[in-house]
Amino acid sequence: MIEKKYFGKTLDNEKVTLFTISNKNGMKASVTDFGAILTSLIVPNDKGAFADVVLGYDRAKDYFVNGSFFGATIGPVANRTKDATFELDGTIYNLTVNDNANNLHSDFHRALHKVLWNATIKESENAITFRTSSPDGYLGFPGNRDFSVTYALSEDNALSISYKATTDKTTVINLTNHSYFNLKGHDCEQTIEDEVVWINASGYTPVVMGAIPTGEIAPVAGTPFDFKNEKAIGRDIGQENAQLALEGGYDHNFALDDYEKGKIRLVATLSDKTAGRTMEVYTDLPGLQLYTGNGMEPEIGKEDARYLRRSAVCFETQYFPNSASDSRFERPVVKPGETYATTTIYKFI
Repeated sequence: MIEKKYFGKTLDNEKVTLFTISNKNGMKASVTDFGAILTSLIVPNDKGAFADVVLGYDRAKDYFVNGSFFGATIGPVANRTKDATFELDGTIYNLTVNDNANNLHSDFHRALHKVLWNATIKESENAITFRTSSPDGYLGFPGNRDFSVTYALSEDNALSISYKATTDKTTVINLTNHSYFNLKGHDCEQTIEDEVVWINASGYTPVVMGAIPTGEIAPVAGTPFDFKNEKAIGRDIGQENAQLALEGGYDHNFALDDYEKGKIRLVATLSDKTAGRTMEVYTDLPGLQLYTGNGMEPEIGKEDARYLRRSAVCFETQYFPNSASDSRFERPVVKPGETYATTTIYKFI
């Protein structure tokens, strides 16, 4: 079932709509056409009690700033690009410098999470598809590009997010969702350090100052980055470790095992025994950014909830950070006639 309601107006006085997708189990996912943002995800626990497990806001206008990117569809290129430049076919493209000397998430004010998308309700699929376009050269990226994001909710409590994009000029595209999860509920006012994570990754990409990968894929074995055996987020987050010190905790890309282009597989889990909830993460992408909210500033979110540092965790599926520029990683290059297509699933069991 899909419902829609008024959510506010843009700065250009355009109406913003909030869509809520429900399944037979009472699970609900709310998404808005402003930024194709996931604003709420209400899921049951093992005793049938419901909680909204993602951080967000009550009104559209609060997303006009959204400095933490709560629930946002990030693109055209997620994560960081070194020196805010990349090269394609001998041409250098310059992006917005917005993160020290680098580019982060394409642009803070004009990227995909800050535009009004066109929405299509798909009742038979229990899904919403959002569409938008970007002209050649917009934000520095080549190609007239068409983007779509489809949120679908299944009867087995899985929220799938499917991305597609096409272009008329060779370009780079790397889309992700930036939802922040706390399985106790967005309003619990507790950190996620006791929540337990498993990540199917034997390697990760170390970074230098500015969170730009060195180009190395380092083994996780024997380091705080080893989540091959599940452990609490807080177990090793305070260890003396140069990588953790650089980012104030986990904000690193994991090189996922068993990667095969186009193949969706289970890559991570998040569990909270106290809350009685477990989330599985599936994707067909090679990377996963684990971000533990180290840079979160205290603020008021939905239902007057207080959001604090490390009060949620992100699982951002992706091509590796700086892959638009660094040829040592698989580059997310899309050519005319090709379709960028990828899916990520957050399933609750």
